Amino acid sequence: MSNQNATDNNTSSGYFITFEGGEGAGKSTQAKMLNEKLQQYGLCVLQTREPGGSIGAEDIRNLLVTGNPNRWSPTAETLLNYAARDDHLTNTIRPALKAKKIVICDRFMDSTRAYQGAAGGVRQSLIKHLEKEIIGPTTPDLTLIFDIDPDIGLARTHNRDHGHEDRYENKPKSFHQTLRRSFITIAENEPDRCVIINADQSPQDVASSIWNTVKTRLNIL
Repeated sequence: MSNQNATDNNTSSGYFITFEGGEGAGKSTQAKMLNEKLQQYGLCVLQTREPGGSIGAEDIRNLLVTGNPNRWSPTAETLLNYAARDDHLTNTIRPALKAKKIVICDRFMDSTRAYQGAAGGVRQSLIKHLEKEIIGPTTPDLTLIFDIDPDIGLARTHNRDHGHEDRYENKPKSFHQTLRRSFITIAENEPDRCVIINADQSPQDVASSIWNTVKTRLNIL
């Protein structure tokens, strides 16, 4: 194994990878697998998630992912997500990138665009303003968008132990169909950053697709 060229294009900072997609796409499992694979190459990796990833953001996570599906308006959800994201960026993501680590984040800004924007109806102008003010230049270098039929993804969620974090899973089917279309549109609009991953494969095949993309982007030999 060689990591000789793994950080050639990241001499001043680390590398920021985000995983995006609808419910039950397998992002969390694949994020863990990629983390382990990169560490086998001797690379420093931080695996995190949203909402969450820092003490303050984890407190806000509980407000967002539990309870009645109509607990918050989409605008309130957007503001809560960005309050969590600000804390996450300040206390977790930016310090790790400054330390030249590879950051793998399960969900980030595209989830707000899809969940609250496209599916929730929040003005894109508000979301773009929050991105500019809170994310600024700390945008992902690579975003892997997990694409799966919502019926298949939601069926998967019924077989996993997620405690009470099922608020979004309980939203109507039309919501999840809109999510899928939105994520595809994001990928089509930003092809240099986004790569679509067919999540309706075996975990091993999904992991192989991810690795082929990541090793090329990081110049891993």
